[in-house]
Amino acid sequence: MLKYLDKRSLKFKMWTYFILFAAIIMIVLWLLQIVFINSYYESMKANEIKKIGNSLVSKYGDEGFEDLLYTTSLREGIVIQIFDERGNLLYPLRLIDIIRQPRIDYDLFAELLINLAKSETNYVIYTRDDLRLETPTLIYGAILENPQSSNYFLYINSTLQPIDSTVKVLKNQLIIVTGISLALALGLSYLIAKRLTKPIERITKSAEILAQGNYDIEFEKGEYTEIDNLADTLNYATKELSKTEELRKDLIANVSHDLKTPLTLIKSYGEMIRDISGKNEEKRNYHLQTIIDESDRLTRLVDDMLDLSKAQSGIDPLSYKEFDIKTTTERVLERFSYFRDNEGYCFILNSPAQAYVMGEEEKIEQVIYNLISNAVNYSLDFREIVINILDEEELIHFEVIDKGLGIPEDEIDNIWDRYYKLDRTQPRAGAGTGIGLSIVKSILIAHNAQYGVESQLGVGSKFYFRLKKME
Repeated sequence: MLKYLDKRSLKFKMWTYFILFAAIIMIVLWLLQIVFINSYYESMKANEIKKIGNSLVSKYGDEGFEDLLYTTSLREGIVIQIFDERGNLLYPLRLIDIIRQPRIDYDLFAELLINLAKSETNYVIYTRDDLRLETPTLIYGAILENPQSSNYFLYINSTLQPIDSTVKVLKNQLIIVTGISLALALGLSYLIAKRLTKPIERITKSAEILAQGNYDIEFEKGEYTEIDNLADTLNYATKELSKTEELRKDLIANVSHDLKTPLTLIKSYGEMIRDISGKNEEKRNYHLQTIIDESDRLTRLVDDMLDLSKAQSGIDPLSYKEFDIKTTTERVLERFSYFRDNEGYCFILNSPAQAYVMGEEEKIEQVIYNLISNAVNYSLDFREIVINILDEEELIHFEVIDKGLGIPEDEIDNIWDRYYKLDRTQPRAGAGTGIGLSIVKSILIAHNAQYGVESQLGVGSKFYFRLKKME
């Protein structure tokens, strides 16, 4: 029960906002129908009388004007009169009025003339209390201009009917409507809030299961686009977390293996020097060289891990400058002379005379070294590595092509992950640390460079990247 009374919960807030919205609507209705209805009625009546009066003024002098006054008076239920400048009644006149011409009340006529004098137009409309009828009366007065004689005055009055009884009826109806509306708002807001929050509660429970390390959980979709998008995002995040967990396991296995093997060899050969070959110079040198080689292997692993950490964290900012990527590549290839001279590898470099790019040469050199090293590790039978440097207008395209193992289509996206190796059972596949391509990816992303791989299983692979060319 306390859960549903949580004032910070989405369900409670939606319920509150819905009730507040319904209450505001009811308040507006009460104000319009009860509080402001008198002023609204008076305003509407005044606009109606003004429209009628101005229409009659515009038709003054037309043939049949008196008939128009008569029909308008009957149709609208209003009193229409015309007076001269002295207040004598000119319309309507009965037979007896011809003998004794009636006059408008002096106070009424004086009030009309004063209001017309103050008005910036030729008409005026105002309200006055009628003591005889004990009800307000709406007065409209206008000047009927006569070019050849004195002006006449159009006088219209209409009683403002009391609407107290109407207000009482409306008030009773609004009480009923308010009660029903608030009851419906309470019920509907609760149902809607519950319906909206139910899929969120399901996702929350699934997230709790995920937090416990169960990556097989599936986040259910709801009936709303936003919930579906959230579920899709969380499902994607779950898959990525699962992959990260696998990478973590691989990291432990790889690092344990990569560290344990050289450490074991270092210890073993150290003991052999101590116990067996200490006085045999040839064996001692061989054993010492093995220790040095395995130490170098440990150093490479640690260096690769540090390089990857720096590249991904961005703590080692890039220092851009112009350099010739062809010269850089030739310098990298010299480091692979051992494979060319002793293991039968052939390195072919196709490049224009110069290929200047903008970037940090040391980092790009590391990218080139890792790509060529990767090609060497996975080229077992056909040991030809082709490096192409191509001029593409504003870009320099760099690619390394091997005819080695190739990459299965379903694993291409994984090769850029840390500690990922295709097949550790191959003769040279174990030579790498599984970090090289991750370093390549991080460095190229830092350079805003395009990069990618094209590969076919059993045929070979082509790794490439593009850097901005310097003219």
